[in-house]
Amino acid sequence: MSLVVDEHRHYLQDHVRLAAFRQAIHELVVPGSVVVDLGSGTGILGLLACEAGAKRVYAIEETSLIELAREICQANGLADRICFIKELSTHVDLPEPADVILADQIGHFGFEAGLFDYFSDARRRFLKPNGTTIPGRITFCLAPVEHEPLWQQVEFWNRSHMEFDVSPACSIAANTGYPVKLMPEQLLGPSVEPLSLDPSVGGSQPLHFQCTLSISKSGTLHGLGCWFVAHLSPSVTMTNSPLCEQRIDRRNVFFPIDRPIPVQTGDSMTVTMHILPVQIAVTWTIEIHKNKASVPEPIRFTHSTLKGMLISREDLQRTHPAFVPTLTPWGAARLTVLTLCDGQRPLAHIEQEVLRRHPTLFASLSSAATFVAEVVTRYSA
Repeated sequence: MSLVVDEHRHYLQDHVRLAAFRQAIHELVVPGSVVVDLGSGTGILGLLACEAGAKRVYAIEETSLIELAREICQANGLADRICFIKELSTHVDLPEPADVILADQIGHFGFEAGLFDYFSDARRRFLKPNGTTIPGRITFCLAPVEHEPLWQQVEFWNRSHMEFDVSPACSIAANTGYPVKLMPEQLLGPSVEPLSLDPSVGGSQPLHFQCTLSISKSGTLHGLGCWFVAHLSPSVTMTNSPLCEQRIDRRNVFFPIDRPIPVQTGDSMTVTMHILPVQIAVTWTIEIHKNKASVPEPIRFTHSTLKGMLISREDLQRTHPAFVPTLTPWGAARLTVLTLCDGQRPLAHIEQEVLRRHPTLFASLSSAATFVAEVVTRYSA
């Protein structure tokens, strides 16, 4: 079985998630509504919209999973009401405005799956002036966390392995956000909700907030636990919060600090976070204030996933403004394919011509055809 299909089996097994979406969709989609489903996957949210009375659903999905969604739609007798579009939503134009736009591109912390970027574009180009989005608001949540096993994944790089020093990776590990399913007992204090906003308005703008977290349980601080609350409709919320009995089956995010810090009841933390939604980049600064006169100065850590990115010096050099790029042989072959896609030549002719022009790259017509197919399926209409 395709692992992508198995991933969506997991989504369909999350009955808390589906029940929340069903209730919100039935609340906001009325008979005759036009609905847009962004990143539709297997099409389940579009099916729920039809169940609520939508007269037409535009299901937009960039991947080949759309073919399975078509078959599922056909199997449920809804092929006349759901229009499938294989493309990224930002590249799509629709023939009519929508009453409702819905998606579950929320991620683990509320922004990583592209919801803000896709929703802001969709609101501007697809949605009626009085239309609505599902979700209509995302709330970010944070709490101090003790998680020794997860911290050891960072500390791993400070130890020698096979008697070799691998510590250069430690900085990357400490500047990474880790998906994890947090449990209530791993929280060292109550959660806070420092930011709540409409994702269709925020767009690609940076997000910034500062908040104070209190320590209500003595232990060892290893970092921040983060999750979201999605406000799907006026009466329905959905969350992956470890504090919620009806949490959806989705992991949280753990942002570590450089070293573990013992904390006691009465201590506090000032957290400053800067998020670039499109780049999926997070910078977090933590100041730990000890409730002791013997520790007058706060303990400060600053981390950023930008420092956790793996970038080779070769790739970095190619981004310098003074760099003068030239095509590699494979780049030239790709350009050949794109040039030959002129609306006149059939695919068989393009494959033969690519093999003729680039004989050192392709051992056979079959290998040239595979290369051409990769380019054509991505860039041709």
